[in-house]
Amino acid sequence: MSEAPQPAATDEKPSSARVLPALVLAMLAFSVVQTAVVPILPSLAKELDVSGSSITWLMTANLLSAAVLTPLLGRFGDLRGRKPMLLVSLAGLVAGSALAVGTHSFTWLVVARVLQGAGGGVLPLAISIVRDELPKAKVTGGVAAISASMGVGSGLGLVATGLLLEHWSYKSIFWMGLAFGIIAVALVAIRVPKDPVVDKEGGADPLGALTLAGWLSALLIAVSQGNHWGWTSNRTLGLFAVAAVVALVWILIEVKVSHPLVDMKMMSRPAVAFTNISGLLMGFGMYGSFMVISNFAQTPEKLAHYGFTATVLHAGIMLLPSALGSMVAAPLGALMIARRGPRLPLVAGGLLGAVAMAYLAVRHSHEIDIYLASAVFGLGVGLAYAAMPAYINGAVPAEQSGIANGMNAVLRTVGGAVGTAVMAAILTGDTMKLPIPIALPTLTAYEHAYWTAAVMCVVAGLVPFAIRRIKAADLPAATPAEATPSSPELAKTDA
Repeated sequence: MSEAPQPAATDEKPSSARVLPALVLAMLAFSVVQTAVVPILPSLAKELDVSGSSITWLMTANLLSAAVLTPLLGRFGDLRGRKPMLLVSLAGLVAGSALAVGTHSFTWLVVARVLQGAGGGVLPLAISIVRDELPKAKVTGGVAAISASMGVGSGLGLVATGLLLEHWSYKSIFWMGLAFGIIAVALVAIRVPKDPVVDKEGGADPLGALTLAGWLSALLIAVSQGNHWGWTSNRTLGLFAVAAVVALVWILIEVKVSHPLVDMKMMSRPAVAFTNISGLLMGFGMYGSFMVISNFAQTPEKLAHYGFTATVLHAGIMLLPSALGSMVAAPLGALMIARRGPRLPLVAGGLLGAVAMAYLAVRHSHEIDIYLASAVFGLGVGLAYAAMPAYINGAVPAEQSGIANGMNAVLRTVGGAVGTAVMAAILTGDTMKLPIPIALPTLTAYEHAYWTAAVMCVVAGLVPFAIRRIKAADLPAATPAEATPSSPELAKTDA
């Protein structure tokens, strides 16, 4: 694919203080909405009178929607402009939140969560806008702030849920999402300028979009429902088979069409491919560990002889240090990228995540253990997430930035879905015999879950060593248009 025409050089660039807060808030709005329902799924099952297996569709539907819509919105942003698609993404989040506030039906609540999943497009679109609009010196820090905001919002969402439930009903959680979304829409509309980078030579790829949605849907439904249906059941194995076949068809389509939704040559570049593997593994670690730590903290200590009998709010507060760690990671990651390139923060992020989970596997008797591990893990996730867009943006042209970062976000989501399913299988596979109708995992099951997350984070930290480091002097010579601040390149890139 030929590179889209770049805008002419201009001395007038939007201030990062004007544009960046709107984009960060948009990212926070989605990440808060996505994770806020996680700690209250059991109580929602009772409130809505549905089974425990059915209530998980509130997460499955949201993950599925985000996974499918994120790359589509990212690509449409490349084709038609990032700001309009960012507003569409946030509009889906607002519409879903409004529907959730107004309904008492489980079916319509699932529909609402599907609409909220459109917010997944915020990440790739916001990163592309930063790359296009901010002064070159501010790009690395801006991208790091937006990407790290995903970890910050996830942690804050868990705390906010507990706080709201202490005083109001579960509807207050969706009111929170609605308020966040409306404010984000207003700020984006007012503060973000119309972006100049549009891939005018590109085209739509409806068959590619349909097959991408098909294999992602089959995969995520199988992963999310595998514990309930059984991993060797006909439905689970059948969906895995469908996902594999449709994914192969999708790849063949994308290789042959003139204007693919996802350029396979771009996806096969080492800097993109290996960064996506790290994203998958870190997504596994983040979502899986959040679920395990929250469940561990809420376990009744008198029955299990472990845990802290924590309320939803208390468990959320224990995870609050992860959000603070991700906040610290944004400027720290930007500094590391500027000085040493993206490899160091990605490696450090994976290793810090592994240290935090290994620590919990051997020390978990006191609340301070949870607080310390949560802070270190949040710092690791924030560093890793800050580095991933830096790798990708340094390896793809500006007109492919949206879809490239969108696919990375998809793989983080897929990793999160796999992580939560695997962790749930570990915990439910080893339970204690109690004289009450409650199945509680053994302490050994939790230790195995922590070690599993640690291994995934270690591998995520080692993957970047497979990417060849190239110096700035080795990069292709930039054209005059590429050398302008509106098309910034990272000084140190891996490709």
